[in-house]
Amino acid sequence: MKTGFITLLLTLIGYGNIAAYNDKTAQHDSTTIDKETNLQGITVTSHQSVRRMAGAINGSVITQAELFRAACCNLGESFSTNPSVDVSYSDAATGAKQIKLLGLSGTYVQMMTETLPDFRGAALPFSLDYVPGPWIKSIQVSKGTSTVKNGSESITGQINIEYKKPDDVEQLNANVYGDTKSRYEANFDGNIHLSDKLSTVLLLHGENDWGSHDDNGDGFMDKPNRRQINVMNRWKLAAGRYLFHGGIQLLSEKREGGQTTHHVQDTPHNDQHSPYHNQLYAISLRTNRYAAYMKHAFILNPKRNSNIAIMANASLHQTDARYGYKTYNIDQSDFYTQLMYETDLAPYHNLSIGTNIDYNHAKEYDTENSVKGDLTTLGFYAQHTYNLRERITAMIGLRADHHSEFGWDFIPRLHLKWMPADLLTLRATAGRGLRTVRPLAEMHYLLGSGRTLNILSPSVNGHHYMQEAAWNFGLSAALNIPIAKKTLRLNAEYYYTTFQKQVVIDYESDPTEIRITSLDGRSYSHTLQIDASYPLFRGFTLTAAYRLNDVWQTIDNQLRERPLTSKYKGLLTASYKNPLETWQFDATLQLNGGGRIVGDERFKGYEQVSAQITREFRRFAVYVGGENLTNFRQLDPIRNAASPFDPAFESTLVWGPVHGRMFYAGIRLHLEKF
Repeated sequence: MKTGFITLLLTLIGYGNIAAYNDKTAQHDSTTIDKETNLQGITVTSHQSVRRMAGAINGSVITQAELFRAACCNLGESFSTNPSVDVSYSDAATGAKQIKLLGLSGTYVQMMTETLPDFRGAALPFSLDYVPGPWIKSIQVSKGTSTVKNGSESITGQINIEYKKPDDVEQLNANVYGDTKSRYEANFDGNIHLSDKLSTVLLLHGENDWGSHDDNGDGFMDKPNRRQINVMNRWKLAAGRYLFHGGIQLLSEKREGGQTTHHVQDTPHNDQHSPYHNQLYAISLRTNRYAAYMKHAFILNPKRNSNIAIMANASLHQTDARYGYKTYNIDQSDFYTQLMYETDLAPYHNLSIGTNIDYNHAKEYDTENSVKGDLTTLGFYAQHTYNLRERITAMIGLRADHHSEFGWDFIPRLHLKWMPADLLTLRATAGRGLRTVRPLAEMHYLLGSGRTLNILSPSVNGHHYMQEAAWNFGLSAALNIPIAKKTLRLNAEYYYTTFQKQVVIDYESDPTEIRITSLDGRSYSHTLQIDASYPLFRGFTLTAAYRLNDVWQTIDNQLRERPLTSKYKGLLTASYKNPLETWQFDATLQLNGGGRIVGDERFKGYEQVSAQITREFRRFAVYVGGENLTNFRQLDPIRNAASPFDPAFESTLVWGPVHGRMFYAGIRLHLEKF
C-alpha cells in the first residue's frame, strides 16, 4: 500500500495546482488569480498585524507580524495573542493539544491548508504540532459555519493556513530557537524564481524536545520528549491564463513520555505476579506522514472573473502508539478532489458551483481488535453572492452530500453583511454543519487513562463510525470610532450552537470506564465576546477582550456543564515598537475562568502572563521571552500517578497548564535576493 500511495502523491505533484477561488465576498479564499499574496475581500492596512475580513463571513487574518509577537514555534502556539482561539492540552501524558473556538473543542473547527481540508482522523490529535510557525505566511480564522465550498465540516468555524509562497520575493530565512524546557529547533526556507513563470520554495524544520522535566514531582514527565523532521517543497507556474500550484510534505515524529521513576509498586491491583510489576509506565508514539496537493486553474473570461479549477490533496498517515500495556496502530489514507466553476453573472452577482469526492481508508489495530473501513463522500454545492459595493453582501449556499455509510444529507448556509455607515459593519449568519467521526482515531490519547475505553456506537461494516451535526447562528458588529486622530476598533459578537447529533466523551456513568457514545438529549453553547483595540500613542497598541462561554451537554441522562470548559476568558495585550522599528516589546495577560471537571468537582480560574522583547537588525532579529510567567500549573494533571496500571490512573482530565514558567530565546535571519 505504501508504494502505491507514494506513487499517487508523486503523480499529484506532476500535475500541479492553483486555487481558483475568486469570490469577492468570501471570508478567506486565497486570491491566486490576481495576486497570490493578497487575500480577496480583505481590507489591507499595512501596519495591522491582525486584519478583519471584509466579506460576509465574520473572521480575522493573522499575519506574520502578529505571529512574531510570540515564540510561535508551531500552529498550536500561534494563538497566544488571539482573543477568539484558545489552545489547551487534551491530556497530560502525550502532549496532545486542541483548539477551542466559540467555547467548543477544535473537532468542530474545520482545519485547512491552502483552502483544502486537512488533518482529519488520526492526524487530528497532534495536528497543531505538524505545522511549524516559521513556515506560516498567514492564518485565516472564520467563525460560524463558513462557506459551503470547502465541505460540510465547519460547525464553529474554519482555520486556514497559508504557507510561504514560491513566488514571494526571492529570499532566504532561518530561525533557531531554544528554551529552558530543553526544546531546540531550527527552521529554514528559501525560494527561487527559476523564470518569470516558474518558482519553487523549500521549507525545512527540525526539532528536538528532550529532558525529563517533572516540576510537580509525580514521577511523570510534564511533557513528552519529541523529535520531528518536517520537509515541504512547493511549486508555482503562471503561464498566461493557466495557473498551477503543487507541493509535497514529508514528516517523521517520535514522542516518548511517561514515568521516570517509581513511587510505589506499580501493578494492576497490586498483584506482584502481574507482568507489569515494577514496570515503568511508558508512552511511545511513532508517526510518519506523507502528503501532497495540487491545484489547476484556467481563467476563461477575466472581465467576468470566470474560471474553472481542479484541486486535490492526498495523505498517508501512519501512527504506532503505546500507552503502558495498551497499543494502538493506524494506517490512514485520505484523498480529496474538487472541481469548481465561478463567474460573475451580472454586476454585483457571483455564482460558484462545484463537486467534490472525499475518500478515507483506515486500518486500526488496538490491543484487542483489528478493523478496517472505507468511507466515501460525494458532494455537490452551489453558492450565490450578492455584493452591492461592499455595503450589502448576501451569500447563500447549499450542499448535498452522499455518505457511503449514511446516505444523503443537506447543508444550507446563509451569511449577511450590512454597512450602514463607514464606521459600522453588521453581520449575521445561520447554517448547518456535519462531520463523520472515527472515534478511536481522533481520540486514541484517551487510551492513556487507566480506565477501559468503551465505544458505544453501532458498528458499520465492522468499524465504528459516528456522525455529528449542529446548527450555528451568529450576530456580530464591528465599529471603528475616530478618537484623537486614531481609530478605536470595537467588536461584539454572539454565537449559538445547538447539536442534533454529537459524540460524547462520558467520564461519569461508570468510574471504571471512559465511554464514547452518541448524544441522547440536548447539547448547546452560547458564546458572547467583546474586544477592542486602540493605538494609545505612536508605536503602542493595546488590545482587550472578554468572552463568556455557556456550554451544556447531556451526559448520563443529565444536562450538565460541559467538562473542562472555562466559563470565561479575558485577554489584555500590549505591543510597543520604537519609531526606528528596531525594538519591539510585547506582553499578554490571560484570565481563564473556572469550570466543571467531572461530577460536582470544579476548578478555579487562573491567570497567565507572557512577554517578549525583539531586537531588529538589518538582516536578522534576536528575541527573548517567557511564557506562563505567573508559574501557574495544574497540580494534579495526572491522577493516581503512583499506580499507572490501576483503573484509577487518569491523565486526560486536563483543564490548565501542565508545566510552569518557561523562558526562551531565538534568532531569525532574513536575506532577500540572495
